Amino acid sequence: MTTLVETGEEDPVLAVARFTADVAWAKAGADVAEAEISRICEEAENLAVENRWSELVSLLLTSSEMVLSNTPEKDSEAVFSVITNLVSKARSPDEALAMADQIASKVTPNVTDKPALRLRILFNLYNVLDNPYGRFLTFKRAVDFAVNGKVTEMVTPSFKRMDAFLKEWNIAKAEKRKLFLAITNILKDGKSSAKDSFSFLLKYLATFSGEDNQTLGEAKEEAVRAIIEFVKAPDMFQCDLLDMAAVCQLEKDSKYAPVYRLLEIFLTSRLDAYLEFQASNPNLFKNYGLVHEECITKMRLMSLAGLASKASREIPYVTIKDALKVGDDEVEYWIVKGIATKMLDAKMDQMHQHVVISRCTERVFGPTQWKELRAKLAVWKENIWNVTRSVENARATNGVPVALQGQVVH
Repeated sequence: MTTLVETGEEDPVLAVARFTADVAWAKAGADVAEAEISRICEEAENLAVENRWSELVSLLLTSSEMVLSNTPEKDSEAVFSVITNLVSKARSPDEALAMADQIASKVTPNVTDKPALRLRILFNLYNVLDNPYGRFLTFKRAVDFAVNGKVTEMVTPSFKRMDAFLKEWNIAKAEKRKLFLAITNILKDGKSSAKDSFSFLLKYLATFSGEDNQTLGEAKEEAVRAIIEFVKAPDMFQCDLLDMAAVCQLEKDSKYAPVYRLLEIFLTSRLDAYLEFQASNPNLFKNYGLVHEECITKMRLMSLAGLASKASREIPYVTIKDALKVGDDEVEYWIVKGIATKMLDAKMDQMHQHVVISRCTERVFGPTQWKELRAKLAVWKENIWNVTRSVENARATNGVPVALQGQVVH
């Protein structure tokens, strides 16, 4: 089998031209093969001398599928490394995009043969491109190929840098929308990436803010999906779905209004409202694969969060018992469970039969919660100012706070 051997004597482009031609004419007679190889090498040299890079790429890609399929991966990768590097020689961004499209079009059609190799070639092409939009198009192509080639594990690490990528690419809302949906679909099947999948689903839904009713309608199915995923998730107790236009449209939708109501109950109501709703809508739970017992467990924790957010500091055990509809001996179990899920920080006072709340997760964090937070920050600012003033006064009185001066014993 032909092997690509790098030497310091031959230009890499000409070496690749010779190698690809050799692969293409390997089964021809020696006389024919030698003549064709010489012709291709001469043409490649002329194109390089004349800086006709796009045509040179086309020439080198003539037998690209044969190279990918019939040569060792190391050689194939080396060949395409040389070809993709020619993109950096393009005389304009449009020419670079056209050259990149030529390469990607040759690499991506076959998703079953050496998909990991082909994806690495796309990554290399991405790194060579200077044009931000060209990079985006190549990345999107790589994501689509990873799905079709069943090598998504190779692209998922890059999703952690998506915010930085989006800032660099500066793409339109519609393009972000498609990308977010593709990413959430890739991540949804991984147990360890369920939260990341949900996060990108929220990003997708957020892109519909300010859109007209017709465009909003495109998001209905995914809005329902987000609600169901939130309700099913045993470790998510807060979301902003109720503030999203894509979700709010479901409230008056004849088909999906019950799903919206279910979300409302989980985020704003208590267990008794859920039980009443479930009794009236048993088919909804069956259709969406919701397990009643699991929903009760989550709803009890959500109800506890609701109590904690509205309490000044202390919640009597009896209040928790009534809200969660549990026995006297189960109250502390649910408090401990709430602490274990990091939904709240609290201490139980068994003697006085109440729980003291120091922090809790707000189920919804909207304008009202921002207003409350602003008020708390104002109080903290005032307290810090008072402490600072006390320290300054203490320094002015030889380190003794004014309020304590009469009590100092010498």
